[in-house]
Amino acid sequence: MRAIFCFHWISRRVVLLSALAGMVAIGISPMAQAQCDECDGDECDEEPSSYGPCACKPRGTLFQWSYGTSFGGGPPGPDEGLVSDRPDFTEASTTVGRGVFQIEGGYTYFKDKSDGTEVRTHSFPETLFRYGVLADWLELRLAWNYGVEDTLAPGTPTSSINGATDLYLGIKLGLTPQEGILPEMALMPQMTVPTGGSAFTNDETLPGLSWLYGWDVNDFISTAGSSQINRRIDDGSGDEYLQYAQSWTVGYSLTDKLGAYTEWFALIPSGAETLKAEHYADGGFSYQFTNNFQVDIRAGVGLNEEAQDVFTGAGFVIRVP
Repeated sequence: MRAIFCFHWISRRVVLLSALAGMVAIGISPMAQAQCDECDGDECDEEPSSYGPCACKPRGTLFQWSYGTSFGGGPPGPDEGLVSDRPDFTEASTTVGRGVFQIEGGYTYFKDKSDGTEVRTHSFPETLFRYGVLADWLELRLAWNYGVEDTLAPGTPTSSINGATDLYLGIKLGLTPQEGILPEMALMPQMTVPTGGSAFTNDETLPGLSWLYGWDVNDFISTAGSSQINRRIDDGSGDEYLQYAQSWTVGYSLTDKLGAYTEWFALIPSGAETLKAEHYADGGFSYQFTNNFQVDIRAGVGLNEEAQDVFTGAGFVIRVP
């Protein structure tokens, strides 16, 4: 599912830079180096924290909303539960934090039936490597996956194709913390490079960009969304087109360790000859055995004829502080 990240970089970069400039104009200020007054050696007013000799936590975002006084946002501390980009389609608006290495992976089964022909797809290991470098707001990302696709048509033998998908490279930039109704935000420039097997490669570098935003409503409910614009290749015609991807998710903290979510997302092609918009609904659960280890399950359905009928899967997350 996460292979849907591509972007027509040249034609859209002016618009995106203008949008960022607009955010600064309406109330985002550059962040300072520390979230509290600078500490001097071991002279601290509070107990030492896991972030250094003093209880000053480095800021985890590039900017701070001019409204309000919140210094929240950014990655969770090493003594807090991890925040992952799975199992939902919507990635978190939080980075992993400087010096933190996080591995996310899993398996997904898709099934789609049309005109008597059934296609079953197995996706694994859906590996995503995330590493925080230089600052809490900067994260490097690399993903790799393998696919097996079986086609069952009446009166014909089952045909199967398999192979690696194109390598995914990206970075996540933590932009702002949440301040009341103003969201926590992140930006992800990213691309796939043509390293996959012949069955699944696009044979081209496909850059992309995703804007992530989220709110903690209270201790029980959180909500988030993502907006993407992607450069894609039409499998039917071989021509390039723009794909818009939009999602919205609601998360539920059922206990300190057990979480759940419900979500809608859509893939909307613009300029494709053989493709139409696909809409999906999905939900799932996650359970954190420790602050650094999580497992999850999910299932979803297509909401229109163009979408795949059903999908289900499971996965894990490991954080190395």
